Amino acid sequence: MMITIYGIPNCNTVKKALDWLDEHGCNYKLHNFKKDGLSESKLDEWFGVFGWDKVLNKAGLTYKKLSDEQKNKIVDDSSAKHFLLANTSAVKRPLVEKGGQAILLGFSTADFEKLLL
Repeated sequence: MMITIYGIPNCNTVKKALDWLDEHGCNYKLHNFKKDGLSESKLDEWFGVFGWDKVLNKAGLTYKKLSDEQKNKIVDDSSAKHFLLANTSAVKRPLVEKGGQAILLGFSTADFEKLLL
């Protein structure tokens, strides 16, 4: 079953995930937000699985650089979607789909072993 990793190749967490997949002989495709973009419908799917507040990476620099006023405007699916489409680097990475279904957000060895092996 095809695994798709959504992220940015120079992200350390994405690198860890890709290294893990390579070490375990998993076939995957990397979807680079910067080159390949991100659709509204994909965000809708992910929000449905994880919630917008988990998909939005509040620990990342893109979000942290926002003023409090800007942060306070991101309050629901719609405002989060608008922000993330304009700032794809603020999506929590990696986001993993298996067989077209979103199953993981972020990298954890235990979760990868449980859900991908």
